[in-house]
This record gives sequence, structure tokens and C-alpha cells, in this order.
Amino acid sequence: MSFRVLIPARHDASRLPGKPLVDIAGKPLIRHVCERALESNAAEVWVATDDERIAHACSGLDVQVAMTAATHASGTDRIAEVAAREGWDDDDMLIDLQGDEPLMPAEAINTVAEALAADPDAGLSTLASRIFEEDVFRDPHVVKVVLDKNGYALYFSRAPIPWPRDPGMNMPREAMRHVGIYGFRAGALRRLANEAPCDMEQAESLEQLRALWLGMKIRVEVVEEIPSASVDTPADVERVAALLAKR
Repeated sequence: MSFRVLIPARHDASRLPGKPLVDIAGKPLIRHVCERALESNAAEVWVATDDERIAHACSGLDVQVAMTAATHASGTDRIAEVAAREGWDDDDMLIDLQGDEPLMPAEAINTVAEALAADPDAGLSTLASRIFEEDVFRDPHVVKVVLDKNGYALYFSRAPIPWPRDPGMNMPREAMRHVGIYGFRAGALRRLANEAPCDMEQAESLEQLRALWLGMKIRVEVVEEIPSASVDTPADVERVAALLAKR
């Protein structure tokens, strides 16, 4: 099994401008993310960015940097530009590791790749974990996923799903939290990037819903533990720095 990790990293993040360059425990955030990718079994690690400062921050690491357009609406579009430019085969496996995930374990990256490799019917793969806390289940910032009996995604939502209809019902035992790392076959990635956003994707602000709308199968591997949260705000920087120090 061979796969590449691609890390999309844009400079002008809305909530934390310059986020990939933010110093965390003595080095830029993007270097931490690259190090997690390099700890995995990936054959290659790529950073897809629109900013030369981010490219420079990756100097000295065993990663390839691809300069991309600054106009991409999503990380998926950014890595799709790289895949198209490099001419990778439709069956090549690409792991989309978000550029704000400095605590993503190498084991999680490998698991996403293994799930995709083991399922020729799936165009995508991703991770989920059980939800045990009611407040997490109801939190709109936590994306939920519902699976079918074969382990494919039925739907993703910011709403609590499946919703207990009757008052007093407990949170469903099968409530699952989505972990935002994706495996793509290059052909599926190209197809997604060439399609306009669909209504439900825009309503939920979840681009993986475009894949379901197109009829693609998303294999979901359920893991016991989820990685610590990503870096989205200045408050996250101190928290993640403390967690990285424990590593």
C-alpha cells in the first residue's frame, strides 16, 4: 500500500490570519503538521500553499511544496490542483491532512489510508469516534456522522443526528463524531473538484456532503480516541503548545 499525504495551508485564515506560521512551542504550526505526516507510512508528503512564507517555513523537511492559486474556496480544491498538475493516476491514494492539525497521530493517518486501500468501492475514507457526552452531541461545532450497516457514511451534519424524537429519550448509542481527515482516490478528488457545491453542502457548510450527493461511497473507520482539537483561535495556540510539550 502506497499513499501520499497532502497538507493544504493557506495564509489568510478568517479566524486566525497567518495561522500556518503561528509559533507553537518554538516552531511554525505548519512544521508540526508536516512532522506528524512524516511519522506516518506515507511515501511522500506535500504541502499545498498559496504563500511563499509558508513554503519557506517548510525548508529542511523531507516534504515537497506546491505553490497553488490563492482563490481556492477549500483545502480540497487546493490539493486537487496539485493532483491535476502532477497527473496522478485515478487509483492513487491521497490523504488530506488539514494544515491546522499538529496533534493528528500518525496511526490515524495510516488508518485512513488502510481503510481506503481495503475498499475498492470507496472513493473516500475518513474517521469517526463514539460520542458519550450529551453536550458534545448537541454542539453545532462538532460534526456528526451516521453510518450504514456496512460502515459507509449516510449523512454528516452539525445537528445532533440521529435525533431522539420522543422527549426524555437518551442520546442514541450509535451517535458518532466525525474526525476531519480524508483519504481520496485521485479520480474521486478530481470529480469532486469539478462539481459545483450542492445545496445541502452549502446549508451545513460541509463539503463532504458533495461526495454523498454525487453518489460516492465514503468508508468510515471508527476509532477509539480522537485527536486533540485543531488550532482555530489564539486560545488554541497555548493549549496545543502545552499538549505538544507532553509529547
